[in-house]
Amino acid sequence: MKRHQQILTGILVVQIILGVITFWPRSGSAGAAQPVFPDLKVEDIVALTITDDQGARIVLRRSGENWSLAEAGDYPARASSITPLLDKFTQLDTATLVARTESSYKALQVADDNFVRRIDVGMKDGTTHTLYLGSSPRYTATHFRVVGQAETYLTAALSTWELSTGATSWIDTSYRTIDAATVKEVLLQNANGFFKFVKTEDDTWTLANLAADEVIAPAKTADIVSKATRITLQRPLGLTDEASYGLAAPAATVTLTMEDGSVTTLRVGAKFDGSNYAVKASESPYYVAVSEYNVRPLVENDRAEFLEQPTPTPEP
Repeated sequence: MKRHQQILTGILVVQIILGVITFWPRSGSAGAAQPVFPDLKVEDIVALTITDDQGARIVLRRSGENWSLAEAGDYPARASSITPLLDKFTQLDTATLVARTESSYKALQVADDNFVRRIDVGMKDGTTHTLYLGSSPRYTATHFRVVGQAETYLTAALSTWELSTGATSWIDTSYRTIDAATVKEVLLQNANGFFKFVKTEDDTWTLANLAADEVIAPAKTADIVSKATRITLQRPLGLTDEASYGLAAPAATVTLTMEDGSVTTLRVGAKFDGSNYAVKASESPYYVAVSEYNVRPLVENDRAEFLEQPTPTPEP
């Protein structure tokens, strides 16, 4: 029995040593470190596709100096968030070699079917550079491998957290921003009725047909105006109205009449995509997904929600 335990211990020690030899970072091939993409120029990059380990992806496309979300009707993206990232691809080099064998890909998460991020860099000549970003042995370092090459390297130039597949990482999330002070009248229609809000002389909002025994709740009416004039999107949906958006028979419609006489509308459709609603503003060509919190009062409030409720008289 003792002899058997010694053999097993010896095998374990050998496995540990082999693991250390395989994955211990070391300097690259003989000579100075070389760029992974020696001919890559930032100005020649025209597309960037990012895919995560859950299968979600985002496609960024360049036209001139402008970037957009290609799969959302070319919704405008922030070049200021993308251009600095592109420069990091030119900084990838062979300085720290980690492994050379295919058997190490899954452990380092740089395999074709096991990765943290897959990045496809599209060039203006039609070619594409593809690489995998894998595990991070420490906060400032990430394993990566270029498709078509056997070697896996370590880099501090690029991190997986910089390559989100969420649209909000790449765009201005303000879908609608209207100064409430320039709004004269608000009409809200939902399943509970039709509500008209107007300004009082002290610039608070009240119901137009307030009964004598009703007292307005100014915080509630102000919240309706705020949510109708400021919309933050979760993701753009594109330029095409889909039946699943439910905008043919909206859950809520808000019409704003401005001080200058102009009119804008906001339609809130069906809940989909988890807890988001489909929304379309008349001043934008884009349909967007908006969080439930942002539009719930527009959809669900009834008249009682806009009124101060009487304090119950305690029973003797």
